[in-house]
Amino acid sequence: MLTLHRAALVLPDPADPTAPSFPDGAVVVRGERVEAVGPYPELAAAHPGARVRDWGSAVLAPGLRNPYGHWLLERAYHPDPREEIGVEPVADGLAGSTDETRCGASARRGLQRMLGFGVTAVAGPFERASVRTAVARSGLAVARSGLAGASGASGSAGVPGSAGAPGASGDEGAGPLDPLAVLPFAQAVHGRVAVGDRADFAVFAAAGDGLAEPAAGGCLATVLGGRLVYRRR
Repeated sequence: MLTLHRAALVLPDPADPTAPSFPDGAVVVRGERVEAVGPYPELAAAHPGARVRDWGSAVLAPGLRNPYGHWLLERAYHPDPREEIGVEPVADGLAGSTDETRCGASARRGLQRMLGFGVTAVAGPFERASVRTAVARSGLAVARSGLAGASGASGSAGVPGSAGAPGASGDEGAGPLDPLAVLPFAQAVHGRVAVGDRADFAVFAAAGDGLAEPAAGGCLATVLGGRLVYRRR
């Protein structure tokens, strides 16, 4: 089935300042691959039978890469809602734990929350077998470690979606679930939206009128391998 994702602005490669952008743009997805990227009127005319998802005034761009994956999934604990202790990660809540079942369940909840921030790739390495399994089943890509030039990023205490630990400066430390809480958009994105590539992207509310920058915490939808895996209610 063909799906045409329409947005007020499509940014196929925000990390490249010379890359084209498409006001009133669209991305055509067939299966798990991107089939076309360009202006909506042209793509709609070329694919009249496609199912249309119209994201209105939003920005469609590559998904984000979370550089704090190791800490967030192997050390922080993501509470079960039934525990009634909130939804924010508990700093070092899994440190020293040998309960692989608990660690795997925590990782699955953490990964699900990352999808809600537009994350499509997470940095390892992952030492726990239960965490590796959770990541593999989530559909998120495993990206290289490092902050991609953002070594000066500040801590994330007090930021919505944060792990609550200040001084985040690399993959070995704490960091937020939402990469946009600490990284510029161009450094936070993972890959690009290109014909033939896997259809991994996200849809964001813009930071303000006329701005191309997505707002932190503004993810509206996340697509992995052509599947809509998160949509804000």
